[in-house]
Amino acid sequence: MKKALEGITVLDFSQLLAGPFATMMLADMGATVIKVERIGSGDSFRGMTFFNKYFEGGDSPCFMAWNRNKKSISIDIKNPKAKEFLYKIAKTADVVVENFRPGVMDKLGYGYEDLKKINPKIVYASNSGFGADGPYVTRPGQDMLVQGLVGLTTLTGRKSDPPTPLGTGLPDMLSSFHLVYGILSALIYAQRTGEGQHVEVDLMRSTMALESQEFMTLLNLPVKYERPQSGIGHPFQQAPFGIYPCSDGYISIAMSPYSKLVQALEAPELMCYENDQVRFDKRDEVFEAIATVTRTKSKEYWLKKMLALDIWVAPIQDITEVEFDPQVKHMNAISEFEHKKAGKLRCVAPAVTMSETPAVIKTAPPMVGEHTREILQHYGMDDTSIDQMFAEKIVTEQA
Repeated sequence: MKKALEGITVLDFSQLLAGPFATMMLADMGATVIKVERIGSGDSFRGMTFFNKYFEGGDSPCFMAWNRNKKSISIDIKNPKAKEFLYKIAKTADVVVENFRPGVMDKLGYGYEDLKKINPKIVYASNSGFGADGPYVTRPGQDMLVQGLVGLTTLTGRKSDPPTPLGTGLPDMLSSFHLVYGILSALIYAQRTGEGQHVEVDLMRSTMALESQEFMTLLNLPVKYERPQSGIGHPFQQAPFGIYPCSDGYISIAMSPYSKLVQALEAPELMCYENDQVRFDKRDEVFEAIATVTRTKSKEYWLKKMLALDIWVAPIQDITEVEFDPQVKHMNAISEFEHKKAGKLRCVAPAVTMSETPAVIKTAPPMVGEHTREILQHYGMDDTSIDQMFAEKIVTEQA
């Protein structure tokens, strides 16, 4: 099967989420990703988990989620012999990815200026919390901390709630997507000109980019902002935009002609809120008036009525229900792979469809250093030298 990024080699020093998600996306599209892991414990995410539960073999679902289709080399990157070997990979690699704090890779001898001397065409991608310098450069750049710094936690929830973080690590993932499009852009430029470059992405700006329409509004219009008390779906919107109770759960109602919604609700008295400005100024009141009606019937009842009028409506599903959704099944959005120790594991499938070069899950996330010997051999090291490196504990391997 053809692969869009076949022939592209990525030397991946990243760990946790933001870097590994980016390199996994590249691996899904056919890039060879060589994951550099510390001897012993490997990527820090192997030991971080949810519910204090781990798979058979000891790895975390957090690690498993972001590391399929990669090869792992377990190596002491501070050792001079290890550095010599990693330089050998860097000499022919297309991409290097790292997400250490700014300056760490430079001190270790693996910074952009170091590797640029070895390979002028290298695309060197760095992912950090707050960029390479500035007043926050020494601060920890973690997902939830960034959510708070850029105002995301005050866009979520009700007026009386404290600032509310999101239920998933969105800033990390947003920076992954920015990193991928930066890498692909730089690769195209390098192929055209022979010149590599340093691609830098950070959680703060990546998350602010998500809030572009909110910032565009607040920076340019004379508006007063506060979260609604009723739970309107977006704090800048008027009712009915939001999530409404039914007799057996909830539905979400988005932007639709208000008169059509009143028709579906069979509540003509609600036409007193027909004016858009009124539905903003009195949005909490409007929300409660609509909710009084919706909670009298089931989700299915309202979905049938509203969809028949082409109202933008959908059921609210618990995350445990998503795998059974008919559209999720139709799109094969849940996939699986076989792991050497954990067995068969189900996962979210690659999200991009390509007609000629589809993304494929070929291999499970690797064990720490599972491919150490294979990688050493591929880059020309003889068996005697390999055995010596294992004996000196410069490298390790888990079968």
